[in-house]
Amino acid sequence: MAELETQLLLAVDLGYGVPAYCRFAQHVERPAPNPDPEDRMNNPSRTPRVSLFTHHSSLVTHRSSLITRHSSLTTPRSSLVTPHSSLFTRHSSLLLALCLIASASAACRRQHPLHPYAAYVVNHDSGTLAVVNLAAFHVTAALQVAPQPERVLARPHARQLYVVSAPGKISVASYPRLRLVATLAVGRSAAGLEFAQDGRSAYLLDPADHEVVFLDCADRPGDSPENAVPRVVYRLRLAGVLSGLALSSDGRTLVAATHAPNLITFISTATRQPLGSVEVGEGAGPMVILPDNSKVFVADTGEEKISAASLPTRQLFAHIEIGTRPTALLLKPDGGEIFALAAQSSTLIILDAFHDNVEQTFPLGRNAVAGVFRGDMSVLYIANAGDGSVTALDVQHREVLASTRVGVEPRALALTPDERLLVVADRAASSLAILEADPASLSNDRSVLLTTVPVGASPVDVVVPDDLQP
Repeated sequence: MAELETQLLLAVDLGYGVPAYCRFAQHVERPAPNPDPEDRMNNPSRTPRVSLFTHHSSLVTHRSSLITRHSSLTTPRSSLVTPHSSLFTRHSSLLLALCLIASASAACRRQHPLHPYAAYVVNHDSGTLAVVNLAAFHVTAALQVAPQPERVLARPHARQLYVVSAPGKISVASYPRLRLVATLAVGRSAAGLEFAQDGRSAYLLDPADHEVVFLDCADRPGDSPENAVPRVVYRLRLAGVLSGLALSSDGRTLVAATHAPNLITFISTATRQPLGSVEVGEGAGPMVILPDNSKVFVADTGEEKISAASLPTRQLFAHIEIGTRPTALLLKPDGGEIFALAAQSSTLIILDAFHDNVEQTFPLGRNAVAGVFRGDMSVLYIANAGDGSVTALDVQHREVLASTRVGVEPRALALTPDERLLVVADRAASSLAILEADPASLSNDRSVLLTTVPVGASPVDVVVPDDLQP
């Protein structure tokens, strides 16, 4: 009795445009030609052993998209697969086999194709805004903007990007078909852009001229929001060197931080005038305002503390000692906790925002500079510029889920709106790293880095709007 080998070639879609091919083999004993039906009934041992997958199977026909190939073997028993030892036993059901295959492929990669979101990356040294298609993983366009860009923000309720350049310029570009709308001179310097929730107003700092600049971003009659050109409507001069800016969620109050003197100043967006000021610690810098507009926290970068003040009463609540110098503040979306990054000590400090105390101190990678939360607050992703890694932290259990090497100097990161991907701007590598962001994929046993895409010289910021590419 001869044997024949059945081979199944299965193409598995990995979900990122890269198919994987899996080959399964099964040996089947073939009876002598034209066996006598009565003899076959009386002698079951001569009944052919049916493979799980053959072109004779009633479950898988020759019209199936699966590919079945038979080839004669020269020996009765293969050293690799025998009738009694195979991938699936001859008595396994087709349903069970297909379930196992589907489970294995799903565990390896996502099966659903990626949405064609676009990442917009600003490159400091080349002075460009690059567009990366996050379904195809390549640059689709690049636009020259004002020199030395440092930040890029999407204007709410309009398909516009505002690129802030340190020498005092704002480049306004429309998307998804990238086009320069306007270049606005705001002063001798520019930093700290903040948008009102309706996108009709914006505020930024001109540290060189000691001014807070008020912008009208609304479109004019007859213009579409994509073609709106911003204009400067007011400038407020403050004492000291401006170092930080924050806007309350109701859009009514701006808070500006200054050095020498070390103050935070409360400003009414309606009257465009100061409401009062509070003395804080040395080197007042990055700030966050709680979602209920009750408190503002400021990182005292020249000391080992964070200052908290009341927004309604404009009074100091506390100086919170944290044991290291803070360099950035990340507000948990529900407002219950503040995650302070201390780049010099490679430390994360977690604060209770209601009781103004330190809950926990956590070690990080070297020179942690930026972070972003998932929408459900389950994971915090942190870029470590000093060792080229991204840390994924389980927020509830305070455990590191994964630490992934993404390049040389990651400086900024963003999640796609569906939160399937995390994109990381790597300044030293001049590239954008693209990672899987699903918590189920995060593990130190396998890398979640999908690819890196060259984008331009010294990328420093990235944004992914909630808008699909055409």
